[in-house]
Amino acid sequence: MKFEDYPINLTPIPGEEGGGYMVTVPDLPGCLADGDTIEHAIEEAQDAFRAWIMAEQEDKGSVPAPRTYSGQFVQRIPKTLHARLAMRAASEGISLNQLAATFLTEGLARHPEQKFDD
Repeated sequence: MKFEDYPINLTPIPGEEGGGYMVTVPDLPGCLADGDTIEHAIEEAQDAFRAWIMAEQEDKGSVPAPRTYSGQFVQRIPKTLHARLAMRAASEGISLNQLAATFLTEGLARHPEQKFDD
């Protein structure tokens, strides 16, 4: 298993809590690290990953495989929204899929690590 095989979450740490960035590996509970910069946080996460893997192998003899994602999902939307998105994508010279992925990425960046009640 390699660090690069696992998705990570990178979130800013508020200044009043010390600042910097937090990296978590959702597929590996408790595997997290922080750093002053994004690069430093990822380096620290790689160290935490290696330590987590070693401890898990010693404790349980195996390591959970990373979840796999197809990179595809289907969302039904109103025809008027579809038309507006298609026009926007065409005006920017990109595909509708590229536009939707950009909007989703921007939305996630604005609302990092929100917790929702079940």
